[in-house]
Amino acid sequence: MKKVLAFDFGASSGRAMLGTFDGEKISLQEIHRFSNDPIMVSGSFHWDILRLFFEIKQGILKCIHSGNADISAIGIDTWGVDFGLLDCNGKLIGNPYHYRDSRTNGMIEKACEMVGKEFIFNQTGTQIIWFNTVYQLLSMQQSGDASLPTANTMLFTPDLFNYFLTGQKVTERTIASTSQIYNPTTKDWAFELIDKLNIPRALLTNIVDSGTVVGTLTKEISEELDAPQVKVIAVASHDTASAVVSVPAVENEDYAYISSGTWSLMGIESDEPIINEKSYQHNFTNEIGHNGKVRFLKNIMGLWIVQECKRQWEREGETVSFAELEGDAMAATPFESFIDPDNEVFATPGNMPRRIKEFCQKTGQKVPQTKGEIMRCVYQSLALKYKYVILALEDILDKSLSTIHIVGGGIKDTTLCRFASDATNKKIIAGPVEATAIGNICVQLITLGEIADIKSAREIIANSFEQTVYSPVNSDLWDEAYEKFIKFI
Repeated sequence: MKKVLAFDFGASSGRAMLGTFDGEKISLQEIHRFSNDPIMVSGSFHWDILRLFFEIKQGILKCIHSGNADISAIGIDTWGVDFGLLDCNGKLIGNPYHYRDSRTNGMIEKACEMVGKEFIFNQTGTQIIWFNTVYQLLSMQQSGDASLPTANTMLFTPDLFNYFLTGQKVTERTIASTSQIYNPTTKDWAFELIDKLNIPRALLTNIVDSGTVVGTLTKEISEELDAPQVKVIAVASHDTASAVVSVPAVENEDYAYISSGTWSLMGIESDEPIINEKSYQHNFTNEIGHNGKVRFLKNIMGLWIVQECKRQWEREGETVSFAELEGDAMAATPFESFIDPDNEVFATPGNMPRRIKEFCQKTGQKVPQTKGEIMRCVYQSLALKYKYVILALEDILDKSLSTIHIVGGGIKDTTLCRFASDATNKKIIAGPVEATAIGNICVQLITLGEIADIKSAREIIANSFEQTVYSPVNSDLWDEAYEKFIKFI
């Protein structure tokens, strides 16, 4: 038996998952789960990063106390783009900002004014979207933020946690590629862009590949937790990169994937970056996966909108479950109203049901009133946005894709999976649900020499975890609905 510990951080929660490999199958055990509660203070939105590091320590402690002190390694994955700054003594400067903070407002326009939109895309191959690291750094530079000239090092969130655990400062490649200051062609930082935007080069550290052993737990942490000084591995540290590792695809299968959760990340794996006029016009991104593969994908707003609706209704004193909301959506009349899930009005926290109603009113549609009507509007709009993106993807690739693999916690929302199959007219294979943690675990096991490569890992995953197949029905009706939907994009 080989055991490793995976920490998987999402936008609203995190967990420590013990992965055990017996040579044929991987089994999972949840060791520790905790909420991830960003904080609004003085008009700014921050991550409570030190509390999250406290939870990492709690996860290690619980792992040891559960009789699993014999773990061989630890790996951490998180969301992309966000970072912490360290001073010359290696001390954290303030609480890192949340990517939904408003400081990036207007920064895309400013960057395009300074260097041009096409230049940014050609340098980075990255989807131009408001929360990217480059716009966060530019906002600091433009506002005269005192922490920027004070800083000595910038570390993305998983790299920051690795530094807290080991004392080593490195940047893992998959997380670097989310930033829009990474060049997937040169496989290094996009120095020409960085210099033109007056972002200090000195903040950046060496980039290492996923599967690199960063170091071991420091002596201090080992003594504090009474833990062995186990290896800390820089896994595919961006959660989507880890999720894609776990896609149980077979060789030569023409497929797309969706990593489904708060966000839906939809794309393919490519051997090389795809940076051309079509990918620029469709605003796709070239991020890096394990083994240097390119995750050619598009960010789509995912179940965030559903989550925010539920939070709003609970703030108003109602008790609702996701299962109830799915049931209400299925009972509502289909195709009466649509939203563009990626419209900026849905990007930030707030009264999401009201925003949906206002969008429908402004676009001259029937305004949904009940929870079921609102949820039906959201679910069918997400599914139709998947259709929009898969058609764009097939246009760029100049070929048809037969199957969509959906992985991650979003597959528990069977309504969305069913709608996705109907809307795209594709076979959907859903699973595994714990995709990110499994991918994290597999990269650790590959690094330790327990699994040969990704191909072997995916065969093991397919044999270890359940998958559900959805086949399209009523695609003609969804095609008619799509013609209405695209007017609102």
